[in-house]
Formats: sequence, structure tokens, C-alpha cells
Amino acid sequence: MITTTVSAPAATRHSLGLPYNWRTPATARRVAARWLAGNGGRPDRTEDAVLIVSELVTNAVRHTRGPCVLTLTIRETLLDIAVADQSEELPQTSWDAPLDERGGLGFRLIRGLGGRIKVVPALGGKTVHVVLGLEDDGAGEGDPP
Repeated sequence: MITTTVSAPAATRHSLGLPYNWRTPATARRVAARWLAGNGGRPDRTEDAVLIVSELVTNAVRHTRGPCVLTLTIRETLLDIAVADQSEELPQTSWDAPLDERGGLGFRLIRGLGGRIKVVPALGGKTVHVVLGLEDDGAGEGDPP
């Protein structure tokens, strides 16, 4: 597991390489909760963020066959939760995406918590970003940092 934290005037970022196994979502939750507790935001929004981390990392473990990278970036009052995995298959993120044996409820939950979802495809994988406002009950303006 590789972890780095970078602080800059405009943003604070923590990145963690996670292995592919059934314990990975729990590890991601613990790391995210600890890091977010030390970097501000309302406790209830931190709980929401940890739930989102859990959902995204669980999806990476469930729908791919390799490691993933969790990156948390705080810029002002916005948190960008990003999970990069090794699957080029893009998830359906719309409200009207079908619920089936592969899932679909998690992104509805994330949107219900005020998270804005953006999927960035790449060769050999993708990154799913969720932007969450830390001080209010919804995400702020702009694209993920």
C-alpha cells in the first residue's frame, strides 16, 4: 500500500494505492475517516464522504480484478473523492440507470448525499470522481479538482 499526502496553498491531497481483496473497502473507510477528521469539514459531511469512499472502492473491488487508487483532495470547502481502477467499463451514473444484478443503487445514494459524479475514462482504466461540499449540504460549483 502506497500513501502520499501533499499540501499546497490551494489544495490538500492524500493518495492511497489499495490492493485487490475483500478487506480493501474497510481499509479505505478507515484511512479516509482518519484523514478527513484531521482536515476539516462538518462531522456529518465527513460521514457522508466516508460512505461515498466505501461505495466507490467497493465498486472497484466488485467490478474489476486489480488494485485501485483512492485520492482525496480538499480545495477550499470542496472534497474530490477519486477512485482509479483498471477497468475500461464505464458505470451508468444517471438517476434513471437501471437497477440490476450488477447494482446501480450506489450512485443514486451518492447523488442523494449531494455528490456530483464524473467519470474520466483512460486507456487501461478509468477514474470515478465525486465532488462533495464539506461545509454545506451539497456540492459546490465547478469540475472536480
